[in-house]
Amino acid sequence: MTLAGVLVLGLLLVPLLRGRAVRPLARAVLASLGVRVRGRGPAVRPGSLLVANHVSWLDVVALLASAPVRPVAKREVRGWPGIGGLAGAAGAIFVDRSRPKSLPGTVAEVTAALRAGRSVAVFPEGTTFCGATRGAFRPAMFQAAVDAGAPVLPLAITYDSPAAAFVGDDTLWSSVRRVATLRGLTVTLAGGPALHPVADADRRMVARAAQASVGLTPAALDLAA
Repeated sequence: MTLAGVLVLGLLLVPLLRGRAVRPLARAVLASLGVRVRGRGPAVRPGSLLVANHVSWLDVVALLASAPVRPVAKREVRGWPGIGGLAGAAGAIFVDRSRPKSLPGTVAEVTAALRAGRSVAVFPEGTTFCGATRGAFRPAMFQAAVDAGAPVLPLAITYDSPAAAFVGDDTLWSSVRRVATLRGLTVTLAGGPALHPVADADRRMVARAAQASVGLTPAALDLAA
């Protein structure tokens, strides 16, 4: 089935099946693009905060295809054809980056999800990066794990082609077309040992430890909330 067919079918099924449709639909999206997912590391425990580096819009789809998680995504993703509906069906927590004052409310929403036993996936770099260039893990969302007493699972996302990257002035559709022409792209999700923040742990230190586990340079950590 083509990607367009998968997305149209998904738009019909997701409202009917809700969360149950998310994983099979995410897998169908990846299959239609010829993208393979390889997973390594510990299984995702319910109520975990997954923190990963960010390369592409494919990151979210690969995570949704691999584990029952609620992704944290920028508000604009809500309006993306197909992908926005998939994220919404998964219970995505949308962040409005134009309103910094809304961040505490977002952290509280993530905390509530973790306390309810839902796993949440966050990209603490805040945007996508390609190649050797990487961003720092911003510590704000780690406060949710501290407050909820939830484990933090660092996850390194890598692709076997730089064409998967979604950066700069790239558009969603140009990226989709580029990925579709590869027909054999592999994304690897490599989970590190879970971190278990103690009560009142410093979120900056937790972020630094997770960043080091993912393989990013901890010295570059942005200490701003």
